[in-house]
Amino acid sequence: MEWYLKVMRENYANFNGRARRKEYWMFTLFHTLLVIACAFTLALLVATGPYSLTLLVAIMFIAVILAHVVPSLAISVRRLHDLGQSGWFLLLALIPYIGSLIIFVFSVIEGNKGTNKYGPDPKA
Repeated sequence: MEWYLKVMRENYANFNGRARRKEYWMFTLFHTLLVIACAFTLALLVATGPYSLTLLVAIMFIAVILAHVVPSLAISVRRLHDLGQSGWFLLLALIPYIGSLIIFVFSVIEGNKGTNKYGPDPKA
């Protein structure tokens, strides 16, 4: 949880520097769990709840998604920086299937040891 909060508080729109794998994957895990919980709550309310409460939860769900767009991009760019790659490589995700697979592989590869052109090693 601390990694998620670190990204949301300290590095919300920070596209500079490097992010280690643990920071990236902990943020991704908690973001995914939050989205699943919101979606489940919304689905439950659509099936059984009153319209006004369903609308309120739908608006909150959209707000959660929108609040995470910038930090998700920022941590992905900083993760690519940890590998010594430009953040523009994130555009590979726009290529159907193959692009997302390439970004996934980049996200699981261990970062460069020592300092690279994007900053010092976050593990050090």
